[in-house]
Amino acid sequence: MNDLLGTRVPIILAPFGGLSSIPLVAAVSDAGGLGSYGLYGYDGERILETVAGIRAATDRPFAVNIWLPTGDEVEPGPEHDAYAAALAPFFAEVGAEVPPRPERYLPPLQEQLDAIWEASPEVLSVVFGVPSADVVGEAHERGIRVVGAATTVAEAVALADGGVDAIVATGAEAAGHRVSFLAPAEESLVGLFSLLPQVVDAVPVPVIAAGGISDRRGVAAALALGASGVQVGTAFLGTAESAANDAHRAAIRSTAAERTVLTRAMSGRLARGARNRVVAEIEAAGSIAPFPAQNWITGRFRSLAGAQGKGELQSLWMGQSAPLARYGTAAEAFAELAAGVSAG
Repeated sequence: MNDLLGTRVPIILAPFGGLSSIPLVAAVSDAGGLGSYGLYGYDGERILETVAGIRAATDRPFAVNIWLPTGDEVEPGPEHDAYAAALAPFFAEVGAEVPPRPERYLPPLQEQLDAIWEASPEVLSVVFGVPSADVVGEAHERGIRVVGAATTVAEAVALADGGVDAIVATGAEAAGHRVSFLAPAEESLVGLFSLLPQVVDAVPVPVIAAGGISDRRGVAAALALGASGVQVGTAFLGTAESAANDAHRAAIRSTAAERTVLTRAMSGRLARGARNRVVAEIEAAGSIAPFPAQNWITGRFRSLAGAQGKGELQSLWMGQSAPLARYGTAAEAFAELAAGVSAG
């Protein structure tokens, strides 16, 4: 794994859509792991600027992450106004007007890929599908490793057949979006320590464990079950270097495992986070726009809520091991996790 990804320690920072930061990527890569930056929603120009910033911050390998289209994404249409109006009370709370319909919710995949090929990171990770043969081939021609994410054994096999270099086995405990693509996310909820050994047995490429790993015990257990490395999100999300705000960090430290929930309320796709007031009220209203409309609309008030310290109006993504994520800095988190590699 270390030779494949250019790491000294097989610890990978999970890519956060909207919460990635250059200082956190650099801290993990400089420590010997693989820093990862989530490029969800970034256009080509912003991707080039971001990668340039990462390269200025670290000379170590790093990964960038993109979401593959699944084919069910909606485009901005007349129904946007009704979706946005349903969330008007939350905009009022942050002192903002309901946003008008945008020209697009997301940049085209090809625009993102063109920028990634130009930037040439060491690793490209993808979620929500199998990258095409053209994408894998282009990456490999440029010396870029490709990593996919699976929530079931069948997805892992599909990724291996598609030519990826490694697979992240993502357990249902993990924070953020469920990245299922062969079956509905609600039908693909397998815990990591059940999923992991089955994926290891089913595919010929290295498997990276993700979901519920926040300390040395989780790392050692994952390695004992056949993982070649681990991907960690919440433990790093709570550190000073992440882009999470104080309200989000406080929620990570105070939310019990059973108080995290899987919800479509914030984005239109199933994701795990704290059940705060905005999640409860959107679910109770029963009117959730499809992805990415819901994600774009809520994102407009969520960003303002974050700036105002209003945690009850944010997406407080976190995994079920959040109570174990008590690290002040990325260095502290990395040292604890690395101890598990030695123990494993």
